[in-house]
Amino acid sequence: GVSRRDDAAFAIMKRAPPQSIKQWPDRAAQFLHEQLNRLTIGWVESRISNFDYLLHLNMLAGRSYNDTCQYPVMPWVLSNYKSEEVPDLTDPDNFRDLTKPMGALNPERLQDFIERFNTFADPSIPPFMYGSHYSTNAGVVLHFLVRLHPFAGLHRQLQGGHFDVADRLFASVPRTWDMCTGSSAAEVKELTPEWYCNPAFLKNTNKFKLGTTQ
Repeated sequence: GVSRRDDAAFAIMKRAPPQSIKQWPDRAAQFLHEQLNRLTIGWVESRISNFDYLLHLNMLAGRSYNDTCQYPVMPWVLSNYKSEEVPDLTDPDNFRDLTKPMGALNPERLQDFIERFNTFADPSIPPFMYGSHYSTNAGVVLHFLVRLHPFAGLHRQLQGGHFDVADRLFASVPRTWDMCTGSSAAEVKELTPEWYCNPAFLKNTNKFKLGTTQ
């Protein structure tokens, strides 16, 4: 039984996609160097899009669509979500500052984070700036994709078998942007790839009973 199990596991590992470097840790450094070099050259030469470049970086970092706790991360790019028309894409003011993480976009909130880091004193927990983070929280993925299968079912499992109250469900892009760049120390979310490739996550085409807001 053990031998058959090992043979089956090895057969599966042999068929893993090239990005699955965790299966072959002894080759990881060389593989990453080769892949990153080839990937970056392709991006610089405009042979792959920004989206594909970022998605490949996610895969090389070990992220996967199969793990909601290590789901691919995409950045907020625009900052204007209130215009009735398509924002002027030649105006820098309509874009998020990509040189900074979400937690640093609001200068006042950033100072609060820095102060917490500098004054945090716990013998067993190292100092930190962000108490919540998009990249280790399955709840963020389920929050944004609650209108799609299978995420709706996973969301209900997380909420004891039913959807969360309507006021806490994702329902507005402008409001989410304001929350993530506002004063809340708990909101530093980035986005999922669906924001740039699958607009279906914005519509309740499955007719889920999500309730009404107050």
